[in-house]
Amino acid sequence: MADKRKYARKYCRYTEAKIEFIDYKDTGLLKYCLSERFKIMPRRLTGTSKRYQEMVEKAIKRARHVALIPYVVDTKNVVANPFENL
Repeated sequence: MADKRKYARKYCRYTEAKIEFIDYKDTGLLKYCLSERFKIMPRRLTGTSKRYQEMVEKAIKRARHVALIPYVVDTKNVVANPFENL
């Protein structure tokens, strides 16, 4: 029988930091919920609470609309750290 793996407990970064509102202009906060191809990470992977996940999604969509975060990343030219240009 396979041993059960123990993972680190997931926690909400935004609840712990006691953030009231997530602003779309603060890309430093948003980068934790984006993958290397700028896709929005699900709650089960990031550990954010439902309230903050909804705020993060809205902020990411607004940041994409204002062109702070790209919609699509070129799959042939994937950058190691996509946030160094921001």
